[in-house]
Amino acid sequence: MGTALSRTVDLSTNEYILRFIGTETITPNDPFWNRFLAFNISLPKTSEDQLALDTKVEPFCQQLLSNNLKTGNVGCLIQVFLSRASELLAATNTDDNIFSWQTFNALFIIRCVIKYFTDVITEEQFVEHIECCPSNVSRLEMLVGALIGILVDVPLKDFTYAVHLESVTCLLVLLSIHLHAQKRADQCNIYRLIIRGRHAIHAPLLVKSLLFNFIEQKRAPPVYGTNSGNQGLVYGLATGFWSMITFNRKSDNEVDNTHNSLVDVPLATLSLSLILVLTNHCTAQVNPYRQSLFTCANSEDNSPIAPTKASTLFKINYNDLYVTICKKANQDSTTLLLYLLLHRNITFRNYVLNKTGCEQLVIPILKTLYHAPNCDSHHIYMSLIILLILSEDDMFNKSVHATKLKGVTWYVERSLPEISLGGLLVLVVIRTVQYNMLKMRDKYLHTNCLAALANMSGQFRDLHPYVSQRLVSLFETLAKRYRKIAQQLEGKSNDIAVSMTNDSEEDVIVLEEVLRMLLEIFNSCLVHQLVNNPNLVYTLLYKKHIFEPFKNNPTFQDIVQNIEIVIEYFSDQLSIKSEEHEVDFHEVLGVIQEGAKRWPKEKLAKFPDLKFKYVEEEQPEEFFIPYVWSLVSNHSLLQWGTDGQLLNVAC
Repeated sequence: MGTALSRTVDLSTNEYILRFIGTETITPNDPFWNRFLAFNISLPKTSEDQLALDTKVEPFCQQLLSNNLKTGNVGCLIQVFLSRASELLAATNTDDNIFSWQTFNALFIIRCVIKYFTDVITEEQFVEHIECCPSNVSRLEMLVGALIGILVDVPLKDFTYAVHLESVTCLLVLLSIHLHAQKRADQCNIYRLIIRGRHAIHAPLLVKSLLFNFIEQKRAPPVYGTNSGNQGLVYGLATGFWSMITFNRKSDNEVDNTHNSLVDVPLATLSLSLILVLTNHCTAQVNPYRQSLFTCANSEDNSPIAPTKASTLFKINYNDLYVTICKKANQDSTTLLLYLLLHRNITFRNYVLNKTGCEQLVIPILKTLYHAPNCDSHHIYMSLIILLILSEDDMFNKSVHATKLKGVTWYVERSLPEISLGGLLVLVVIRTVQYNMLKMRDKYLHTNCLAALANMSGQFRDLHPYVSQRLVSLFETLAKRYRKIAQQLEGKSNDIAVSMTNDSEEDVIVLEEVLRMLLEIFNSCLVHQLVNNPNLVYTLLYKKHIFEPFKNNPTFQDIVQNIEIVIEYFSDQLSIKSEEHEVDFHEVLGVIQEGAKRWPKEKLAKFPDLKFKYVEEEQPEEFFIPYVWSLVSNHSLLQWGTDGQLLNVAC
């Protein structure tokens, strides 16, 4: 009887369901619970399946909500779960999964109930429903403690996988309450409980366990969420709460790509989601989960740890973490985790910057930017910020130009049999600037693009001819647009709408900033690496006419003067050679290479070195909290604020 039948079975006549949601109080030691928790369920694997489950249980949850303040059955169920969880903790050294099975079943019901409650009632009412039965301690606090205890203390095995997964999911459901509460997270009881309550001392262990789940990428065992090892027992028990609901997993080619990671490695996916939620809320106060992530050290490093608050420290294998991040770097949640580690965890950032084979990390990020039209704008933005942070390091800038790639097949605009990683990076960032200027028109996005190129420009080496062409062509394209808009502004008649004029003036200002930065990038490369970039010099000579209109423009003339000096010097060298005979491309390149050896650097005016550093916004939660919850919605079957309304109050 424990096997599932179909979605269409009518549960409204199930005596155990009716008793649980009815008007009778069921004490925690009532034998009812043993029968009530004796069921098998194949968990939903798609959003459609989850919606079907939510729809089926909604009327039962409505009746439970009506009666629970009198019966306290939800609180009693939580106490039963706490008892089963303690038994599970004591039984982890055996292969008997009976405790895991019933703990999972209890927690699965609790999760479904509290998700419905948090959707339809206030946080204060929710707490009242949990705590309505007299108790010496907070039942909600005990629930949180048990969930953390399972994730920290129960070994992850096939038969405990489902209860680990439900523990993570249940914590996410609890933390989602502020999305419905119309107030900031730090004003919610559940956040005060988790961030500042007595279980916050376990923050380092919880973050370590969640990171371990992410690193392991453990695939879900077959039919996880069912008591496959105790079928004889199941068949002998009465039909449980949801034992007649089943959801069949779709074949791999039918599963939406967006949910592949959830289907294959749901614990890893949701563990990362929980890390992001815990570390991106309540950032204006001491957040032990955030501190733990930002101070975790490398377990392979035996050097002493700098003294800080001991409660925030733990060690994890950086190499394992790095390898997993590289493998999953195309996913937006992983990109956000990488950003947090690079930006806030100094030891991890140094580890990454000193790591050989940086192409394993950089190429997936470049692929994300290359496919920008198919990506979320936040994902693009975070990918660029990561490149900007990496470009702050001179050794990284040298390394990418020393790393040679062959057969870059995913870059389809041009065949690239061989190119440096640095050259490929420049190409993709240029393409992103062009895409942004045409489509997204986000000032901060192209500023970060150009800042990364500017940081690298002093280390440009052996730029590929195509890279040099694309770099100069970007300037040429934007210069044409700049002149066109500027001429339109000069010729505006009085009857032109003021708003249109203002938009054009803003476009001119943005284009001036971009063009100025591109000129500074050219200048920086010529000052520091002229001898190593004959292809760029060749392209500047070939396109020298595009700089003419900027010679007398006060915004550009100082920096253009330096570029003109370089162009004139090599033009003179070529004039001497061309007097003998007509020169071809290879001879021009030879003249440039020879002339570069005698190049008088002192002829150029001095400009400050281009060094840009990423600085996070003053109120980062306004950006990150809605973003994080959108990722949770995308990467779980539980949906929060998918219409955008709930996410707007996340700050």
